[in-house]
Amino acid sequence: MANIHPLATVSPNAKLGENVEVGPYAFIDDNVVIGDNCKIHPHATIYPYVTMGSGCQVFPGAVVGAVPQDLKFEGEVTYVEIGDNVTIRECATINRGTKASGKGVTKVGSNTLIMSYVHIAHDCRVGNHCILVSYVGIAGETEVDDWAIIGGSTVVHQFSHIGTHAMVGGGTAVNKDIPPYAICGRTPICFAGVNLVGLRRRGFESDTIRTIKDIYDTIYYQGYNVSDACSKVEAGFPQSVERDTILEFIRNSKRGIVRAGDSSTRGSIE
Repeated sequence: MANIHPLATVSPNAKLGENVEVGPYAFIDDNVVIGDNCKIHPHATIYPYVTMGSGCQVFPGAVVGAVPQDLKFEGEVTYVEIGDNVTIRECATINRGTKASGKGVTKVGSNTLIMSYVHIAHDCRVGNHCILVSYVGIAGETEVDDWAIIGGSTVVHQFSHIGTHAMVGGGTAVNKDIPPYAICGRTPICFAGVNLVGLRRRGFESDTIRTIKDIYDTIYYQGYNVSDACSKVEAGFPQSVERDTILEFIRNSKRGIVRAGDSSTRGSIE
């Protein structure tokens, strides 16, 4: 049974799981589903067509499920889907999807941390185990793969793609795709090496990290264009999950990947 503060406003058409706690002045609208063991803090707002998994927290001032800030939106029914164990900190905003995108849903995966004042726009997909640091803004239809970290005050152009285990330095303007396992930053944004610290923390073997580094040396620093570099990597490195993840990401990139940094930037962004 949910524990709803008498000063909270909860629609009778909302479905709340077991042990859900709703603080004073929180607002939960129609057509909202909240899983077990969630905590909706005081003054949090959850608009219609939001589904939230178990073990989530929504902090004061956060707004989940507001209509998209997109002139193509025509009032259609669209959705926000939140996974399990997601933390949405103060004043973060997550907008619903749009029909025009062909998706109609904004998704945030499980075990992800959305820090204060983050904005996730319409039809974005944020994966599992991601961290979006305070004041990050990701524009419509951005994709953020599992385990990615986006540093504070970073802004991400619409339709961008940030790869798995990538890290983007704080205060960056992202206008190209960020490849998997990479660390990128600076102004203008550039590739600065492999996310060594993050990969080690997540249990990647030293040989695997070395292979990823050698692959990116081939792509960025041996003078090939991107297409030829991918062919060289495919021919020159044995098949592995990491190799194939990198090649698939680059070959499917719509915006193109970030450029190489000069030698002074390699490995310098933490």
